[in-house]
Amino acid sequence: MTFSICVHESDGDEDRFGVAVTTRLAGVGTLCPFASENGAVATQSLVNVDLGRRGIRYVDEGLAIEDALQGLLNADNGAPGRQLHGVDAEGTFAFSGEECKPWYGHIEGENYTVAGNLLTGESVIEATAEAYEAGDREEPLAGRLIDALAAGDAEGGDKREELRIQSAALLVRTTTDHELGPFYDDLRVDATAEPIADLRESYQLAVRGYEEAMARYEEDYADDELGN
Repeated sequence: MTFSICVHESDGDEDRFGVAVTTRLAGVGTLCPFASENGAVATQSLVNVDLGRRGIRYVDEGLAIEDALQGLLNADNGAPGRQLHGVDAEGTFAFSGEECKPWYGHIEGENYTVAGNLLTGESVIEATAEAYEAGDREEPLAGRLIDALAAGDAEGGDKREELRIQSAALLVRTTTDHELGPFYDDLRVDATAEPIADLRESYQLAVRGYEEAMARYEEDYADDELGN
């Protein structure tokens, strides 16, 4: 499943966990990205969706990301063909099995991981990491994750040029309890020839829609006592 990035950010008041992915297949958002207010995980290459689901669940239950994901791999007979990586509030974990298709590999940075397979080269994940590190932390994480994917794609991305139907997805979760939205933290483009451009357009429209909705309905939600 091509390449993805998982990140953890904290500004003292809020923790943010995000994951973004793109591939030359349809529907990657149903398979790869998992996140909660405690961590983010991506499962790819020979995909085992259960690794993502259970990995996040174990992190939510209090296991460290390394213990959660390594434990799952230890019990997985298909581990040599997997890529699995993620972050929690305390650390990172990344694994690329020896049977992944070249080029494959991963990076563990400060509070982020990047991994990819079937890529044109190592520069894809390096560019993804560099773009994330260079991003403006004043901007929403979702938009910066798209920028990171775009940088990796510009370096060549997935090498399977014969596959025209592609997809991309992003997922961000935070420790802040939002009454409404934001609508742009969970977006997918399931089948398109231009996944990152279309994901960016969806993100920009979702930001605009969120701003318009907040301007119109925020007071109504603030006055709503149904949840009390």
